[in-house]
Amino acid sequence: MQLRPLHEIDRAGRAALVRELGVVGALRFLSQFTTGQGDYTAERASFLGEETLEALFEQVQEVDRKRNA
Repeated sequence: MQLRPLHEIDRAGRAALVRELGVVGALRFLSQFTTGQGDYTAERASFLGEETLEALFEQVQEVDRKRNA
């Protein structure tokens, strides 16, 4: 078995998507997999701060207690 070059696989995959989903559907499907931007790790640290998992869990439990009271 010979491996196909990636450019052939890419072309065949895109053709299959267009055939099955149409041009708009294929583009919508492919748009799900685009690379994002920014630095998620830094952004996460900025909005979570130094919270521990335990502290976050306690906050969730407190909200649940208030909601069910």
